[in-house]
Amino acid sequence: MRYFLKISFQGAAYHGWQIQPRDVSVQETIEKALAMVLRHDTPITGAGRTDAGVNATTMYAHFDTPQPVADLRLLARSLNGILPQDIAINQVIPVHDEAHARFDATSRTYKYFAHTAKSPLLRATSWQCNPKLDFELMNEAAQHLMAYEDFTSFSKLHTDVKTNICHITQARWERYDSIDSNVEQWVFTITADRFLRNMVRAIVGTLVDVGSHKISVSDFCDIIEKKDRCAAGTSMPAHALYLWDVKYDFL
Repeated sequence: MRYFLKISFQGAAYHGWQIQPRDVSVQETIEKALAMVLRHDTPITGAGRTDAGVNATTMYAHFDTPQPVADLRLLARSLNGILPQDIAINQVIPVHDEAHARFDATSRTYKYFAHTAKSPLLRATSWQCNPKLDFELMNEAAQHLMAYEDFTSFSKLHTDVKTNICHITQARWERYDSIDSNVEQWVFTITADRFLRNMVRAIVGTLVDVGSHKISVSDFCDIIEKKDRCAAGTSMPAHALYLWDVKYDFL
């Protein structure tokens, strides 16, 4: 039997989603909890990778069991009782045997949060930016992302992916209703069929260069067309990035 786990986590304590030889990952932590509850090794396959320090409000992973799980809610409660406070299993969902958390995902949405002044309430979840950032100009640049498919300029170097082609369907900065009324907060939302490693943080870093008037909107497009990571902006801090949603046709 195959099941999907609907997961959320805060990434600060983990070296990303994927199992690492010497560092603690979200995947490894969940697999250890599953092994304790189900009493056999239970590998999981996630919807994708997240980098060290990146968070997720919604991540999916699938796993298989030789026998059906009798009580899915009890399984979720048991896992949550073992897992640390920064990882939660929100739902266990039965799916067909060929359902795949990674390959069957039709879209993924990330959000990057920024605030414009010092905020003790937001410092762990959002990036403090220059209050003079030109978000209108950043949005003008972001709209050009939908016109491109090859995002080599925003990909981490020396990855093992076969293609850097992605199809972006949404990319926009908007004012966000902050929990801290003393500051202005913004959120960048981007949706695509797939993302490259480090892609969202590199896009945001390059958009910040646009908003800081270091480069023009035309320069932003030129950077994409160069297909050269060295031409793009810096990779932004991971703590403000969230895997927000993953869509499937059967969920």
